[in-house]
Amino acid sequence: MKAFVRNFRASFGPDMGGPMVALVAVLLIFGLAADNFLSMATFGSVAFQLPELGLLTLAMLLPLLTGGINLSITFAANLSGLAAAWVWQTHGGVDAPTSAFLFACLAALGTGAATGALTGVAIAYTRAHPILVTLSMMIFLRGLGEFLTRGGDISGFPSYVGLIGHGSIFGLPVPLLIFLVCVATWHVLLTRSKLGFGLLMIGSNLEAAHYSGLNTRKIVVLVYTLSGIMCAIAGIIMLARFNSVRVGHGESYLLITVLAAFLGGINPFGGFGRVLPVFVALIVLQLLSSGLNLMGANQHLATALWGVLMIVVMAARTLASNSHIFRRKKA
Repeated sequence: MKAFVRNFRASFGPDMGGPMVALVAVLLIFGLAADNFLSMATFGSVAFQLPELGLLTLAMLLPLLTGGINLSITFAANLSGLAAAWVWQTHGGVDAPTSAFLFACLAALGTGAATGALTGVAIAYTRAHPILVTLSMMIFLRGLGEFLTRGGDISGFPSYVGLIGHGSIFGLPVPLLIFLVCVATWHVLLTRSKLGFGLLMIGSNLEAAHYSGLNTRKIVVLVYTLSGIMCAIAGIIMLARFNSVRVGHGESYLLITVLAAFLGGINPFGGFGRVLPVFVALIVLQLLSSGLNLMGANQHLATALWGVLMIVVMAARTLASNSHIFRRKKA
């Protein structure tokens, strides 16, 4: 039995404990408080709503692991969606052929990659703080998007676009399948690639990583470029879900992505963290939101509780860290 427990912990890691406890607690609390919480309707709703927040969280994850942050993720996602919308509009709008789908996706991915690369270059070569650089990029993208759309929405897409946001394959929502593929890709990237090792080294100690022979500038640029690509995927999903694109779509997700990352055990100073605990944390947050909705709570209350949860998580982790240091000194 002890050997089984050791193997289980080795497979999932000690950082999985907090998210799993939170998941069980949410299931128990809302399962008892709301009669229809533990139902297929609830889990189906979560399955369709989770990918939007989840993809943006993955876009935030890599910069956080390097000790940085990307405050422009939602606007990069929407600008990428605008690029895809422009392709469909120029190919006939609702009558755009399926051949336009590839060009629209390439336009979105190229836009996301470009915004991420510009951000990464600015951070890597000027050594400016990521908060300042990404805040500046956020303001730029928002202003550019408002200029291009004149503050309005763009809608009128071919019917096959709706299948991306609302379709199902073998009973599983298409957005969820795309999200799961992205989670698996990020997991492999962080655990099996030199880039994953390098970005964790940078998050632990930038100077040590540089003197160990790593091309830290190249890694930082790649990290933010990949973050931009993930933003583009999120932008395509949001466009398909809402059947429209607007600069402000999903703006409230920004801080929730940071909360999900920290709840999933990501070190706020970089250098440590994994994808799977963050995935569980995202499920917890989405179930919490769905449970409050079923109980008739105002959506603003859910946002407030997410903020309280962030404070509690950070306080608990700080206390646990200080307790560990105290025990080591006492020993």
